[in-house]
Amino acid sequence: MERHSYAIKKDNIMAKSVTLLFPGQGAQYVGMGKDLDQDLFRKADIALGFSLSRLMLEGPEEELKLTQNTQPAILSHSIALFKKVNKILTERGVKIDRVLGHSVGEYAALVAADVLSFEDAVKAVNLRGKFMQSAVPAGKGKMIAVMKVPEEKIIAACKAVSTENEKVMPANFNEPNQTVISGEANACDRAVAWLTENHTDPHRTIELQVSAPFHSSLMKPAALKLEKAFEEFTWKSNNLDYIANINARTYATGTNADTIKQNLIKQVDGSVLWTKSIQALPEDTLCLEVGPGRVLMGLVRKIKRGIKVIPLDKDGSFEDLMELL
Repeated sequence: MERHSYAIKKDNIMAKSVTLLFPGQGAQYVGMGKDLDQDLFRKADIALGFSLSRLMLEGPEEELKLTQNTQPAILSHSIALFKKVNKILTERGVKIDRVLGHSVGEYAALVAADVLSFEDAVKAVNLRGKFMQSAVPAGKGKMIAVMKVPEEKIIAACKAVSTENEKVMPANFNEPNQTVISGEANACDRAVAWLTENHTDPHRTIELQVSAPFHSSLMKPAALKLEKAFEEFTWKSNNLDYIANINARTYATGTNADTIKQNLIKQVDGSVLWTKSIQALPEDTLCLEVGPGRVLMGLVRKIKRGIKVIPLDKDGSFEDLMELL
C-alpha cells in the first residue's frame, strides 16, 4: 500500500504530517506495558538475560528505578506501542514523517527508524545505564531543574561558576522555562547561588532525585565505554527522518550509520536540545507520544502550543487517533 502524507481536521487543527515522540527516563512506572505485546517483552528478557518484563509489570519500584533497568524498560514499552501504532498507520496508508526521542528515548526513535534492532537497542541502553551509573561516585554530582530563567542566563551562570575541576552545564533544555543543569555538586550549588544574585525576576530551582549527573562532562567515561560497546551491534542507515538531541538537526533518510552512532555517543555527556528540536517541527504536524506517560505532551505545549499531541499511553488514545485518521 502506498503511504502518503495526509490532512485531518479536528478541533480546528489541520495536520499534514505525523511525528513520533519517544520519552526518556522518569516516565517509567510499575505495571507499564500490561496491555501490550508480551512476546516483545520476552525478547527483551532473553536479550538481557534477566526478567525485565517482571520488573515492568510487578516491580519492585526501587529496582525498576535503577538506571540500567529503567532505560531498557522505557525502550521496550515504547517499541511495543510503536509496533501497535505503526500497524494502524500502515493499514491506513499514513506516512510517518519523522521521529525523535528525549535522551534515552532517542534509541527507541532509532529502532523505529530501523537503525538498530530491538534486541541490540535493549542491550545498548542497559549498558548505557550501567556506564552512566558507574561513571561518577555517589554524591559527587547533582542535577537541578531551573524554572523561569532564560536559557542564555543559565548558560552564563554555568560558565561563571565552573572551574577546571568542578564543572556544571545545561543538561536538558526541556522547554523555554525549564532547563536542567548537571555536573559536580558544588558547582551546581554555585550556579544556583549565582542565579539568585544575578537574576532578579521570580524563579525557582529544584534538585532532582537522580542517581548520577546525566548529560554532563562527568559522563565522559560512560561515553567512551559506550563507544566501545557499540562495536558489537549492527547499525544501519535510518529509513525515517530523525531529529538528534545533540544538535536539534534533522537527519534525512539514508544518513550514514556512523554519523548516527556519533550523535548517540556525544549525547551521553552533551546537552539534550529538546526545545530547539520541537521548535524545528512544522506547525501542522500531529505528534504521537510513543511510550510511558505523557511528559512530552506537556513539554510540547509549552514550546509550540499549536501542535496537536496524542499520548498513546492512556485510555482511549488509539480510539482518538483512529477518529482523527
